[in-house]
Amino acid sequence: MMTLPAHRKTVTLPDRAPTIMWFRDDLRLMDNPALCDAAARGPVICLYIHDPAFPLGGAEKWWLHGALTALDHDLGACGGRLWIMAGDSRENLSWLVGQTGAEAVVWNRRYGPHARQVDADIKAALKARGIDACSHPGNMLHEPWQVRTKQGTPFRVFTPWWRAVQAMGAPLPPLPAPVRTTFAPVPPAVADRLVAVPDLALLPVRTDWAGGLRGQWQPGEAAAHARLDSFVAEQVHGYATRRELPAQPATSGLSPYLRFGHVSARQIWHAVDATGQGDQDTACFLSEVGWRDFAQSTLFDFPDLGTTNLRSEFNSMPWRHDPAALRAWQAGKTGYPIIDAGMRELWHTGWMHNRVRMIVASFLTKHLLTDWRAGAAWFADTLVDADAASNPFNWQWVAGCGLDAAPYFRIFNPVSQGEKFDPAGEYVRKWVPEIARLPDKYIHAPWKAGSVAPAGYPPPIVDLAGGRARALAAWKSL
Repeated sequence: MMTLPAHRKTVTLPDRAPTIMWFRDDLRLMDNPALCDAAARGPVICLYIHDPAFPLGGAEKWWLHGALTALDHDLGACGGRLWIMAGDSRENLSWLVGQTGAEAVVWNRRYGPHARQVDADIKAALKARGIDACSHPGNMLHEPWQVRTKQGTPFRVFTPWWRAVQAMGAPLPPLPAPVRTTFAPVPPAVADRLVAVPDLALLPVRTDWAGGLRGQWQPGEAAAHARLDSFVAEQVHGYATRRELPAQPATSGLSPYLRFGHVSARQIWHAVDATGQGDQDTACFLSEVGWRDFAQSTLFDFPDLGTTNLRSEFNSMPWRHDPAALRAWQAGKTGYPIIDAGMRELWHTGWMHNRVRMIVASFLTKHLLTDWRAGAAWFADTLVDADAASNPFNWQWVAGCGLDAAPYFRIFNPVSQGEKFDPAGEYVRKWVPEIARLPDKYIHAPWKAGSVAPAGYPPPIVDLAGGRARALAAWKSL
């Protein structure tokens, strides 16, 4: 179990200019290179800027509220606090440097195109004023430019990329939280401009749809390490096979904690690798951590990942515009139990089992022939682990238009997938209670139940054979 180090508040020395530690997607104290840099320089200002230029989905907003609250609490235990500002990052940082006399601004890197441009602009502006601006590697196992082919080009296939990562050896060991941190006081002029977490209006107002999220998740660094410790102790064994079963609590559940930086990829790697097992379960799980990094690297090398097909032939794909079908898919009312279970789990908890994510994405992009960007947009709004890299990367993978993508002709059959990975229908019965009493042989195809089919569950919105044939015809037309 993670225990944050005990700190005592120290007095800021008047002759030392402060350093601004700019938190972004790294809301933690341990293994935070930028925070360690700031603490070593002198008085620290711990800053978070809620910038509308980086919009969040509804589930992400809910998580961020808890994440900022938890970080402020952890800093308070060290004698500090989190300074929160709202608005344009460039303007707020420029103003804050002037008000506090900060001599440096430090942060951990981001890899999306807009984030990189903002960071570059800020770094240039600060250096022009004689202010040190320093970025650190804190969110990946290795920086994107460190893992390259022999020709120095980006990898386009995961397996050789993963081999190259493994050949580099273990990533650097995680850093401890700073042992001593001196925190800068808040000047009166700055205090008037700071906002509290509730002022950001991140929580749902008119309809409280977040009850399931509250029951499932606790944002924050301590909760992240509690989950990591539990996974290492109880769930790594058997992971390679059990991870495919959505009814089993076999996955780590760490993805939202990685998304908001409550735990780092390096911390996860070393915690799992320290088990010493070195078996297929450990190797399988670490490759999933690698897949997340591969997505981040892809975003770095292909900045339009979120909007543009990485395989250009898909630009002429005859996607269908069917709002009614899209709404049925979003609401979990397609008539296919494994699809509907996944979409309802997503709405209720802000998360979905990975195997089911692939099934529902295949159904949308192939059986319904709907543009993958519509699915990615829905996931971006409803997932607590929505990520600017992983979300579009995985959608492009399933749709067949991304790097190292699944072939478009690989079309998951939701009935056979349900029978294979949820044979007793435990997962379906939990999330689709209106068919919970059906016998196992009908649970994934309730329309075959005849007179015992329950009333109120919708019939299938598409014929599987017809949808498959339509998708293949569209693909061949490319």
